[in-house]
Amino acid sequence: MPVAGSPYSELVGRRAFVTGGAQGIGRAITITLVRYGVKAAVADIDLEAGRRTAQEVGGDTIFVEVDVCDRVSVERAFNEALRQLGRCEILIANAGVSTMQHALQLTDEELDFNFAVNARGVFLTNQIAARHFVAQGAGCIVNTASLAGKLAAPLLAHYSASKFAVLGWTQALARELAPKGIRVNAVCPGFVKTGMQSREIEWDACLREVSPERVIADYVAQTPLGRLELPEDVADVVAFLCSDQARLMTGQGINVTGGVYMA
Repeated sequence: MPVAGSPYSELVGRRAFVTGGAQGIGRAITITLVRYGVKAAVADIDLEAGRRTAQEVGGDTIFVEVDVCDRVSVERAFNEALRQLGRCEILIANAGVSTMQHALQLTDEELDFNFAVNARGVFLTNQIAARHFVAQGAGCIVNTASLAGKLAAPLLAHYSASKFAVLGWTQALARELAPKGIRVNAVCPGFVKTGMQSREIEWDACLREVSPERVIADYVAQTPLGRLELPEDVADVVAFLCSDQARLMTGQGINVTGGVYMA
Protein backbone atom coordinates (compact mmCIF):
# COMPACT_ATOMS: atom_id res chain seq x y z
CA MET A 1 0.00 0.00 0.00
CA PRO A 2 1.23 3.54 -0.76
CA VAL A 3 2.44 5.61 2.20
CA ALA A 4 -0.50 7.45 3.77
CA GLY A 5 -0.14 11.21 3.47
CA SER A 6 2.88 10.81 1.21
CA PRO A 7 4.41 14.02 -0.17
CA TYR A 8 4.92 12.02 -3.37
CA SER A 9 1.29 11.18 -4.09
CA GLU A 10 1.92 11.91 -7.78
CA LEU A 11 4.05 8.75 -7.94
CA VAL A 12 1.04 6.51 -7.37
CA GLY A 13 0.43 4.47 -10.52
CA ARG A 14 3.67 5.39 -12.24
CA ARG A 15 5.87 2.58 -13.57
CA ALA A 16 9.60 2.14 -13.04
CA PHE A 17 12.29 0.01 -14.65
CA VAL A 18 15.02 -0.63 -12.05
CA THR A 19 18.26 -2.23 -13.22
CA GLY A 20 20.27 -4.10 -10.61
CA GLY A 21 16.99 -4.19 -8.71
CA ALA A 22 17.45 -7.62 -7.17
CA GLN A 23 19.69 -6.69 -4.26
CA GLY A 24 21.55 -3.97 -2.44
CA ILE A 25 20.72 -0.38 -3.37
CA GLY A 26 18.54 -1.45 -6.30
CA ARG A 27 16.39 -3.64 -4.07
CA ALA A 28 15.94 -0.80 -1.58
CA ILE A 29 15.01 1.58 -4.40
CA THR A 30 12.41 -0.87 -5.70
CA ILE A 31 10.89 -1.34 -2.24
CA THR A 32 10.79 2.41 -1.62
CA LEU A 33 9.22 3.29 -4.95
CA VAL A 34 6.58 0.57 -4.56
CA ARG A 35 5.83 1.91 -1.07
CA TYR A 36 5.02 5.24 -2.73
CA GLY A 37 2.63 3.56 -5.15
CA VAL A 38 4.93 2.92 -8.12
CA LYS A 39 4.60 -0.29 -10.13
CA ALA A 40 8.09 -1.62 -10.66
CA ALA A 41 10.02 -3.97 -12.90
CA VAL A 42 13.01 -5.52 -11.17
CA ALA A 43 15.55 -5.87 -13.99
CA ASP A 44 18.57 -7.98 -13.14
CA ILE A 45 20.97 -10.55 -14.55
CA ASP A 46 20.51 -12.73 -11.44
CA LEU A 47 17.35 -14.72 -12.13
CA GLU A 48 17.00 -16.28 -8.68
CA ALA A 49 17.56 -13.06 -6.74
CA GLY A 50 15.43 -11.05 -9.15
CA ARG A 51 12.45 -13.34 -8.94
CA ARG A 52 12.77 -13.54 -5.16
CA THR A 53 12.87 -9.76 -4.80
CA ALA A 54 9.85 -9.26 -7.07
CA GLN A 55 7.93 -11.83 -5.05
CA GLU A 56 8.96 -10.37 -1.70
CA VAL A 57 8.12 -6.79 -2.73
CA GLY A 58 4.75 -8.04 -3.94
CA GLY A 59 1.93 -6.05 -5.44
CA ASP A 60 2.33 -5.57 -9.16
CA THR A 61 6.12 -5.90 -9.05
CA ILE A 62 7.52 -8.00 -11.88
CA PHE A 63 10.93 -9.42 -12.76
CA VAL A 64 12.63 -9.19 -16.14
CA GLU A 65 16.02 -10.67 -16.92
CA VAL A 66 18.57 -8.25 -18.37
CA ASP A 67 22.25 -7.97 -19.19
CA VAL A 68 22.80 -4.22 -19.20
CA CYS A 69 25.98 -4.63 -21.28
CA ASP A 70 24.01 -6.01 -24.23
CA ARG A 71 21.74 -3.77 -26.31
CA VAL A 72 19.47 -6.59 -27.48
CA SER A 73 19.00 -7.78 -23.90
CA VAL A 74 18.15 -4.29 -22.65
CA GLU A 75 15.69 -3.66 -25.47
CA ARG A 76 14.02 -7.02 -24.90
CA ALA A 77 13.77 -6.48 -21.13
CA PHE A 78 12.46 -2.93 -21.44
CA ASN A 79 9.85 -3.96 -23.99
CA GLU A 80 8.78 -6.88 -21.80
CA ALA A 81 8.38 -4.50 -18.87
CA LEU A 82 6.28 -2.22 -21.06
CA ARG A 83 4.15 -5.18 -22.10
CA GLN A 84 3.50 -6.26 -18.52
CA LEU A 85 3.25 -2.84 -16.88
CA GLY A 86 1.57 -1.10 -19.81
CA ARG A 87 3.73 2.00 -19.55
CA CYS A 88 6.98 3.32 -18.04
CA GLU A 89 7.74 6.79 -16.74
CA ILE A 90 10.80 6.13 -14.53
CA LEU A 91 14.18 4.58 -15.27
CA ILE A 92 16.55 3.78 -12.43
CA ALA A 93 19.89 2.79 -14.01
CA ASN A 94 21.43 1.25 -10.93
CA ALA A 95 23.22 -1.91 -12.09
CA GLY A 96 26.90 -1.72 -11.20
CA VAL A 97 30.00 -3.73 -10.40
CA SER A 98 33.34 -3.12 -8.77
CA THR A 99 36.76 -4.66 -8.40
CA MET A 100 39.80 -3.34 -6.53
CA GLN A 101 43.42 -3.34 -7.63
CA HIS A 102 46.53 -1.20 -7.60
CA ALA A 103 46.47 0.92 -10.74
CA LEU A 104 49.81 -0.42 -11.97
CA GLN A 105 48.60 -4.02 -11.64
CA LEU A 106 45.18 -3.38 -13.17
CA THR A 107 44.33 -5.68 -16.08
CA ASP A 108 42.54 -4.87 -19.31
CA GLU A 109 39.81 -7.33 -18.29
CA GLU A 110 39.12 -5.53 -14.99
CA LEU A 111 38.95 -2.16 -16.72
CA ASP A 112 36.66 -3.47 -19.44
CA PHE A 113 34.38 -5.23 -16.92
CA ASN A 114 33.85 -2.08 -14.85
CA PHE A 115 33.23 0.13 -17.88
CA ALA A 116 30.95 -2.41 -19.57
CA VAL A 117 28.50 -2.54 -16.68
CA ASN A 118 28.93 0.85 -15.01
CA ALA A 119 29.27 3.11 -18.06
CA ARG A 120 28.00 1.21 -21.10
CA GLY A 121 25.14 -0.21 -19.04
CA VAL A 122 23.99 3.28 -18.10
CA PHE A 123 24.36 4.46 -21.69
CA LEU A 124 22.27 1.61 -23.10
CA THR A 125 19.48 1.72 -20.53
CA ASN A 126 19.31 5.52 -20.65
CA GLN A 127 19.21 5.66 -24.43
CA ILE A 128 16.59 2.95 -24.85
CA ALA A 129 14.34 4.32 -22.10
CA ALA A 130 14.83 7.94 -23.17
CA ARG A 131 13.70 7.19 -26.71
CA HIS A 132 10.48 5.83 -25.23
CA PHE A 133 10.12 8.81 -22.88
CA VAL A 134 10.58 11.29 -25.72
CA ALA A 135 7.95 9.49 -27.79
CA GLN A 136 5.42 9.53 -24.95
CA GLY A 137 6.32 13.05 -23.85
CA ALA A 138 7.21 12.24 -20.24
CA GLY A 139 9.84 10.45 -18.21
CA CYS A 140 12.44 10.67 -15.49
CA ILE A 141 15.89 9.05 -15.25
CA VAL A 142 18.03 8.51 -12.16
CA ASN A 143 21.47 6.95 -12.57
CA THR A 144 23.52 5.45 -9.77
CA ALA A 145 26.99 6.97 -9.82
CA SER A 146 29.19 6.94 -6.72
CA LEU A 147 31.25 8.90 -4.22
CA ALA A 148 34.10 7.49 -6.34
CA GLY A 149 32.71 9.48 -9.25
CA LYS A 150 33.35 12.67 -7.32
CA LEU A 151 36.38 11.74 -5.21
CA ALA A 152 38.75 9.21 -6.77
CA ALA A 153 40.20 6.65 -4.39
CA PRO A 154 43.33 4.49 -4.38
CA LEU A 155 42.69 0.91 -5.57
CA LEU A 156 39.58 2.10 -7.43
CA ALA A 157 41.04 4.04 -10.37
CA HIS A 158 39.12 2.00 -12.96
CA TYR A 159 35.89 2.02 -10.96
CA SER A 160 36.21 5.76 -10.29
CA ALA A 161 36.78 6.42 -13.98
CA SER A 162 33.64 4.49 -14.90
CA LYS A 163 31.58 6.45 -12.37
CA PHE A 164 33.03 9.79 -13.48
CA ALA A 165 31.77 8.73 -16.93
CA VAL A 166 28.28 8.19 -15.50
CA LEU A 167 28.22 11.74 -14.18
CA GLY A 168 29.47 13.22 -17.46
CA TRP A 169 26.86 11.27 -19.40
CA THR A 170 24.13 12.29 -16.94
CA GLN A 171 24.92 15.99 -17.34
CA ALA A 172 25.14 15.87 -21.13
CA LEU A 173 21.95 13.83 -21.52
CA ALA A 174 20.13 16.15 -19.11
CA ARG A 175 20.98 19.12 -21.33
CA GLU A 176 19.77 17.33 -24.45
CA LEU A 177 16.52 16.11 -22.95
CA ALA A 178 15.61 19.21 -20.94
CA PRO A 179 13.70 20.79 -23.88
CA LYS A 180 11.61 17.60 -23.97
CA GLY A 181 10.72 17.98 -20.29
CA ILE A 182 12.64 14.85 -19.30
CA ARG A 183 14.85 15.10 -16.23
CA VAL A 184 18.09 13.14 -15.81
CA ASN A 185 19.88 13.04 -12.45
CA ALA A 186 22.30 10.81 -10.57
CA VAL A 187 22.90 9.80 -6.98
CA CYS A 188 26.41 9.36 -5.57
CA PRO A 189 26.35 6.92 -2.65
CA GLY A 190 29.27 6.63 -0.24
CA PHE A 191 30.19 3.67 1.95
CA VAL A 192 26.98 1.64 1.67
CA LYS A 193 26.40 -1.62 3.55
CA THR A 194 25.74 -4.03 0.67
CA GLY A 195 27.09 -7.31 -0.62
CA MET A 196 29.32 -5.32 -2.95
CA GLN A 197 30.79 -3.43 -0.02
CA SER A 198 31.43 -6.68 1.87
CA ARG A 199 33.54 -7.89 -1.04
CA GLU A 200 35.33 -4.56 -1.27
CA ILE A 201 36.19 -4.67 2.42
CA GLU A 202 37.89 -8.03 1.96
CA TRP A 203 39.76 -6.82 -1.15
CA ASP A 204 40.75 -3.57 0.54
CA ALA A 205 42.01 -5.39 3.62
CA CYS A 206 44.07 -7.78 1.51
CA LEU A 207 45.59 -5.11 -0.73
CA ARG A 208 46.43 -2.80 2.17
CA GLU A 209 47.46 -5.66 4.47
CA VAL A 210 45.15 -4.60 7.28
CA SER A 211 42.18 -6.27 8.96
CA PRO A 212 38.62 -5.97 7.60
CA GLU A 213 37.70 -4.32 10.89
CA ARG A 214 40.32 -1.64 10.24
CA VAL A 215 38.85 -1.01 6.78
CA ILE A 216 35.35 -0.55 8.21
CA ALA A 217 36.71 1.76 10.92
CA ASP A 218 38.45 3.82 8.23
CA TYR A 219 35.19 4.13 6.27
CA VAL A 220 33.32 5.33 9.36
CA ALA A 221 36.15 7.73 10.30
CA GLN A 222 35.85 9.37 6.88
CA THR A 223 32.11 9.89 7.35
CA PRO A 224 31.21 12.99 9.38
CA LEU A 225 27.78 11.59 10.29
CA GLY A 226 29.62 8.70 11.90
CA ARG A 227 28.12 5.54 10.42
CA LEU A 228 28.08 3.38 7.34
CA GLU A 229 25.36 4.22 4.87
CA LEU A 230 22.31 2.00 4.34
CA PRO A 231 20.72 1.24 0.96
CA GLU A 232 17.55 2.92 2.22
CA ASP A 233 19.45 6.20 2.67
CA VAL A 234 20.04 6.21 -1.08
CA ALA A 235 16.57 4.96 -1.97
CA ASP A 236 14.86 7.84 -0.18
CA VAL A 237 16.85 10.37 -2.24
CA VAL A 238 16.03 8.50 -5.45
CA ALA A 239 12.31 8.64 -4.63
CA PHE A 240 12.60 12.40 -4.14
CA LEU A 241 14.35 12.81 -7.50
CA CYS A 242 11.57 10.83 -9.19
CA SER A 243 8.89 13.00 -7.64
CA ASP A 244 7.51 16.34 -8.69
CA GLN A 245 9.22 17.82 -5.64
CA ALA A 246 12.41 17.69 -7.74
CA ARG A 247 10.73 19.20 -10.79
CA LEU A 248 13.45 21.83 -11.35
CA MET A 249 16.37 19.46 -10.81
CA THR A 250 18.21 17.96 -13.76
CA GLY A 251 21.82 17.13 -14.53
CA GLN A 252 22.63 16.79 -10.83
CA GLY A 253 24.90 14.29 -9.10
CA ILE A 254 23.46 14.24 -5.60
CA ASN A 255 25.89 13.25 -2.85
CA VAL A 256 24.43 10.73 -0.40
CA THR A 257 27.62 10.10 1.55
CA GLY A 258 27.07 11.14 5.14
CA GLY A 259 29.31 14.11 4.48
CA VAL A 260 32.34 12.30 3.07
CA TYR A 261 32.18 14.62 0.06
CA MET A 262 30.55 18.02 0.35
CA ALA A 263 31.34 19.92 -2.84
